[in-house]
Amino acid sequence: MSTPRQSRADRRRATEARILDSARELFAEKGFERTTIRAVAAAASVDPALVMQYFGSKRELFSQAVQAFPAPLTATDTDALVDQLLASLGLKLGGLPEGTLAMMRSMLTDQAAADHVRLTLGRQIDGVGAALPAAEDPELRAALVVTTLLGVTIGHQLLGLASLRGAPADRISALLRPAIKALAGPPGACICLADR
Repeated sequence: MSTPRQSRADRRRATEARILDSARELFAEKGFERTTIRAVAAAASVDPALVMQYFGSKRELFSQAVQAFPAPLTATDTDALVDQLLASLGLKLGGLPEGTLAMMRSMLTDQAAADHVRLTLGRQIDGVGAALPAAEDPELRAALVVTTLLGVTIGHQLLGLASLRGAPADRISALLRPAIKALAGPPGACICLADR
């Protein structure tokens, strides 16, 4: 029995996908600056000219390789919001997509990557801020929540801090829960030791 032949468009899509997969791996491992078109082409088993033909530039290849969209928040109260935020952290500690790792690794050395991360985090902050119950400074509170979770993710995934890598995700979430709840909840909902 013979296998059906792929159309030219199907072969092109498969080649593009192979190039993007290779690019994600290399950008995640080496960052934007140290990843070359030649290395991506070699990893994808294609000619470097084909990479340029499909993507036009290293910048466009990077942009397409790291596209990721945050899941919308669907929580209806503070406890549910905190649960959803900590669940997303658990997913991140389990391993990030290579595109996200590539972006995080590159954001400190490449202005375009930093701009992309800033835009993505801005959308996340807007989403968290909109989901917060009526609270004072919702945008600031949301920014503190998002950057706290980002810091834990960076420490765990990129820096490999032993104390974070050795701890189960549910333990990290349990320790973070009171802080995230204090930031996400209405003012005065948290009894702080300083108030006693």
